[in-house]
Amino acid sequence: MMRRGFRCSLLCLLSFIAAAGAALGSAGLALRQGDALNELIFDVTKLRREAVDVASSKASMFLDDLTSRVHDNDGLKEKDKIVKLPGQPQGVDFDQYAGYVTVDARSGRALFYYFAEAIGRDSSSKPLLLWFNGGPGCSSFGYGAMEELGPFRVMSDGRTLYRNPYAWNAVANVLFLESPAGVGFSYSNTTSDYDKSGDQRTAEDAYVFLLNWMERFPEYKGRDFYLAGESYAGHYVPQLALTILQHKNRSASAAAINLKGIALRVARWKIGNAAIDMESDNRGMYDFFWTHALISDATVDAIRKHCNFSSEADTQPPQCTQALQDAQRVFEELDIYNIYGPLCSSSSLSPAPKKPEIDNFDPCSGVYIKAYLNDPDVQKALHANVTKLDHPWSGCSQVIPDWKDSPSSILPIIRQIQANGVQVLVYSGDIDGRVPVTSTTYSLNLLKLPVKAPWRSWTVNDEVGGYAVVYDGNLTFATVRGAGHEVPSYQPARSLEMIKSFLHGENLPA
Repeated sequence: MMRRGFRCSLLCLLSFIAAAGAALGSAGLALRQGDALNELIFDVTKLRREAVDVASSKASMFLDDLTSRVHDNDGLKEKDKIVKLPGQPQGVDFDQYAGYVTVDARSGRALFYYFAEAIGRDSSSKPLLLWFNGGPGCSSFGYGAMEELGPFRVMSDGRTLYRNPYAWNAVANVLFLESPAGVGFSYSNTTSDYDKSGDQRTAEDAYVFLLNWMERFPEYKGRDFYLAGESYAGHYVPQLALTILQHKNRSASAAAINLKGIALRVARWKIGNAAIDMESDNRGMYDFFWTHALISDATVDAIRKHCNFSSEADTQPPQCTQALQDAQRVFEELDIYNIYGPLCSSSSLSPAPKKPEIDNFDPCSGVYIKAYLNDPDVQKALHANVTKLDHPWSGCSQVIPDWKDSPSSILPIIRQIQANGVQVLVYSGDIDGRVPVTSTTYSLNLLKLPVKAPWRSWTVNDEVGGYAVVYDGNLTFATVRGAGHEVPSYQPARSLEMIKSFLHGENLPA
């Protein structure tokens, strides 16, 4: 899905991607590939990006009066409790909730959440983790909860659920937020709100959501709290973390958010479309393509010689434009989320559900999820779509026409988060099983942090789970061996071991 209204300096890239999208075969492939193409467009074209100075009022991006948008939440927790989801398996041993939190009463803007409490009787001793997917504009519920780390997956009939034995609510109480308004079931009664979507609005609304949610679930006030996400959540998570830190001493409700750490899932070639640093993100993406024989020596040489990915570059020379056009052909035959993974060959549901294999990710999962979440009975059980939206639920928003602001680098915010003693985990799918030298390390090197513990392998069940390096300043970079873009989808056991170690404040097992 392309974002209309973005300023694009690489016009032929857009036309090429549009043509490539039309050529994609199955609807299932188009669903996943469309999201990938959207992410690539957002990165490569440097859309409305600026340098960030965290000391400036503009960089702070956060209003002083956000607590004025906290409202009465008495009794809403019990109304949000899910009795049972359609197709839910027997023996569910945790409580789950879903519903809306109003973040702007004047405009009627409300965000949808799904919350899975930790498994077992000791949920009260486990931390709270808030998860975001990226895009920008893609669903944390549809992707994060239903396809990756949530307690259930959807079977091939689009009606039946099965348990995810590696769900992250084994180690935490996990909250999924569809953000910003216009994503998934989240909405605004003022349609002009969708035209104002951007990093600043998203951070403010997510913070207001969190304040209100804590009033609705007061038992989580003061609980160890973690932010996590993937892809463009590399913007959402650090910016929300900074908002929390900036407001911590301004009210009792703000002080109740006990932020301990953030975890960013990054792409193999870049910091997760997290775009922590735009120039190195894009440079590393094409290095990844080249080192995996997806583009030629001549193409990568032309990109390195002629393309300028800095925030100051408004136009590119013809040699760069042609090289980028050549490079985009990798999307025609591959799943860019996992270049070695299978493609979805059918957009149809099966009359009877196929036997699921949790350790072998089904590339057509997006088809099943879309059917399930558009079932009126499912929406009723989730307390979702209460305003009867004029569009179906989709994995990525179809109503946000533009993205207003996106800084070219998040590194200054990362530095400020580290300075406040917050733990930072950056992790990436490592489809090759080798130590990466890509834009993730390029970006992290810009932080100029001394290495505390050099690269080493870490293990799960006596197998290599990936590699990790620890930097001074509370930052760890880890890879997950054999995983594609959505790490918990492709390597659920390894991702669970990784997040468990992070939440416990431990190094990954050697």
